[in-house]
Amino acid sequence: MTKRPRKAIIIGAGIAGPVTAILLKKAGIDAQLFEAWPHSAGIGGGLQIAPNGMHVLAELGLADEMIHRGSVAESFDFYSQSGVRLGSVNQNMKQRFGQPAVNMRRATLNDAILNKAWCEDVELAFEKRLVRIEDRADQPIVAHFADGTSAEGDFLIGADGVHSAVRAHVIADDPKPFDTGLIGFGGFVPRSVIENTPIGQRVETTFGQSGFFGYGFCSPDRNDGVMWWSTQPAHGTAAATFRAMSQGELKRHLLNFHAGWHAPIPQLLEAADNITVTATLDVATLPTWWRKRALLIGDAAHATSPHAGQGASIALEDALRLARLMQNEQELSATFEAFEKERRPRAERVVALARRNGNSKREFSATGAWLRDHMLKWLLPFTSRGMDWMYEYDPRAV
Repeated sequence: MTKRPRKAIIIGAGIAGPVTAILLKKAGIDAQLFEAWPHSAGIGGGLQIAPNGMHVLAELGLADEMIHRGSVAESFDFYSQSGVRLGSVNQNMKQRFGQPAVNMRRATLNDAILNKAWCEDVELAFEKRLVRIEDRADQPIVAHFADGTSAEGDFLIGADGVHSAVRAHVIADDPKPFDTGLIGFGGFVPRSVIENTPIGQRVETTFGQSGFFGYGFCSPDRNDGVMWWSTQPAHGTAAATFRAMSQGELKRHLLNFHAGWHAPIPQLLEAADNITVTATLDVATLPTWWRKRALLIGDAAHATSPHAGQGASIALEDALRLARLMQNEQELSATFEAFEKERRPRAERVVALARRNGNSKREFSATGAWLRDHMLKWLLPFTSRGMDWMYEYDPRAV
């Protein structure tokens, strides 16, 4: 029988990397985790973990903590720019899928995952930027970092996101992320801004003639317990151009773009500070997810734009499924091949859905927006049922 790998080198300390390290440790495989950036708290915007991702957090013992520190989302409600209700999806998630959908700050999730990793004795090192991988037969695989240090292991996992450095090692021509032509803005505001708006635990989202806006509770914190986001066509302006603007300039841009949109959107933007800007990227289908003893997971393998709300949840699934497959003690190449064969169809289906959803947030004529809104009123009940395949998946039961 092939000797079982005993140590993993994991590149990337976002979501997939630490969770993979924790689960490998539980499976008896040591893990060293390396992150290119310094350790910092409070970074990132809001996100939602869907029921399929919450199953993984339950496996880690973190689901109840995230529900307590976040906010359960009872539904996604859709409106037109003028405030006409178009419909609702994703209702009764816990009853139907065993876990709720939960809004939270990305920083809250990262903090909980990293703390769990430390408690599981995962070795974490920050400011370790990968520059080269050596993978020679009959020798450990070696990761070389920009500071001149290196690390050895039996295999290497690239969980280093959409701009993955590991991907350049796995795939010779290193496919670049695809810019979908949309730019995301987002941030947090105090709960008091929408206390008189009867949204309950719903997430409210609005389709404009151009662009999209969403908001909902994300934590019990009174100071920043509401997350909001705006998606806009780039019109040839790079995200970096917006990131170079002052907070005042960003706020003016957003207020101008969303002028005339229904309440409480103007009030949310007036209260916004620390506005973040992100390019909306995904990654085209890769020819392979692995090479020799290096494997890509999460956004490094299948980055998805945010329009299906599944990026973090799919990354969590990857971590759990890889750890389960590693327990089979197959030859490493067989495990990697089985992982890609199992995960690729589902991940690529999510990426394709997110791209389609993004198309409804581009610029329309007045007539086109009217037709889209009326189509949505008719289609949303069917769309809701058509998304059950994403949420009913329980990676623990595969």
